[in-house]
Amino acid sequence: MEDVLDVYVRPYDARFPQVCMDETSKQRVGETRVPIAAAPGRPNRVDYEYERCGVSNLFMFVEPLRGWRHVWVTDRRTKQDWAHAIQALVDTHDPAAERIVLVLDNLNTHTLGALYETFPPEEARRLSRKLELHYTPKHGSWLNIAEIELSVLSRQCLDRRIPEQAELAQEVTTWTHERNLNHNRVDWRFTTTDARIKLKRLYPSF
Repeated sequence: MEDVLDVYVRPYDARFPQVCMDETSKQRVGETRVPIAAAPGRPNRVDYEYERCGVSNLFMFVEPLRGWRHVWVTDRRTKQDWAHAIQALVDTHDPAAERIVLVLDNLNTHTLGALYETFPPEEARRLSRKLELHYTPKHGSWLNIAEIELSVLSRQCLDRRIPEQAELAQEVTTWTHERNLNHNRVDWRFTTTDARIKLKRLYPSF
C-alpha cells in the first residue's frame, strides 16, 4: 500500500509519467421493443425486457497528473489483450517516456510474463524495460486511481443500454475525448501518513 501511495506524491515528470491501469466489463444489451420518446409532461419510456448482446472488456489507462486517459474496448481480457494494450501505451501514447510508472492490481494477467507469452523475446524485453510496475495489495484495489475513473465512466457514459460493441467503443471514445480536452484530474489526497493513522489496525504491533 505504501509503495503505491509513495508513487502518488511524486511530482510530474514527462520522462517518467505516472499511469494507473484497471479494467472492467460491460454487458451489452438491446431493446426488445421500440422505446416511446419523451413528450411534454411525459418522460421517455423503455420496456423492462431487454436482449443480451454479449460482454465487452474495457482497459482503462489514466495519467492523473496530466489529466489524460484512454480506454481500449476489447472482446476479451486475456494476457494477450493486456499485452497489446501495454504495447499501444508504450509506443503510441507515451513513446518519448524513459519509463512508465504503472500502477495496477495484481491480476494474474497483469504480469511481464504476459508480454513474453504474446511477443517475441526481443519485443517483450523492450516493452518490459519501459515499465516500472507498482501493484496494489490484495483487497486494496481502491488505491488505484483508474478505478475512480472507471466509476466516472460508468456513471457518465455506460449507465444505459448499448447493444453493439462498435457503438460502445464510439461512445467511450467521445467521452474520453471530452475528458481529455478538459484535462480532468483526480485530486488524490490520501497519503502514507494518513494510512498509518486511519489503517493502524492493519499494521503489525510490536
